[in-house]
Amino acid sequence: MTVVLLWDIDGTLLSTARAGVFALEHAARVVTGAPVDLQAVPTAGMTDAQIAEQVLRNAGHTASEHEVQVFLDAYAAALPGVLGRRTGRVLPGVREVLDDLADDPGVLSLLLTGNIAAGAAAKLAHYRLDDVLADGAFCTGPGPRSAIAERAMQRAALRLGGAPDPARCFVLGDTPADVACATAVGVRTIAIASGSHTRADLLAAGAWHAVDQLPDPARFRALIGVPAAVA
Repeated sequence: MTVVLLWDIDGTLLSTARAGVFALEHAARVVTGAPVDLQAVPTAGMTDAQIAEQVLRNAGHTASEHEVQVFLDAYAAALPGVLGRRTGRVLPGVREVLDDLADDPGVLSLLLTGNIAAGAAAKLAHYRLDDVLADGAFCTGPGPRSAIAERAMQRAALRLGGAPDPARCFVLGDTPADVACATAVGVRTIAIASGSHTRADLLAAGAWHAVDQLPDPARFRALIGVPAAVA
């Protein structure tokens, strides 16, 4: 049965070096009418809608569904233009693993991300990963991250023509929120300790396996139980 990989973006596939914060600040200014400094605000593990809600409430707004949507639209419009303001990167091992698995019929790679779809597309295009990964489940507005995980599993079922085997599904993420997503839909997490959360932190949160960075393609295949590609 096909192995399903559900990939987080920030801290898992790539780092924007927090360039996206400039777009968040623009969006906050659009909604509140005043400059907002978000450079030190932690965003790891949060969905874009959750970030919008927190920023707006901190600014004294109600964070209504309408305000959140205006914020997200403004963020999406600004993001492509700010990604070059800092030197981000594709994280080690990512390109090699994605390229190795791209044409393997036994593996389905999808996104499971707290980014809105437009934000995910902008980041993947900027870092030239959009040729190997674009489909999946995204933040569509207020709600728990686990709802995105549920949509990712539904998307996998649609692509496969039937429900995937949970024992052969893996969430790849870098925060306890990603681990919680996997737990919510009954699958395992391969956690990447690329940021403020250590391998010990992620294992304590319930990750099935934790690494500092993705291993080489052969070791990654062994980890997920997929045979080596036939030359």
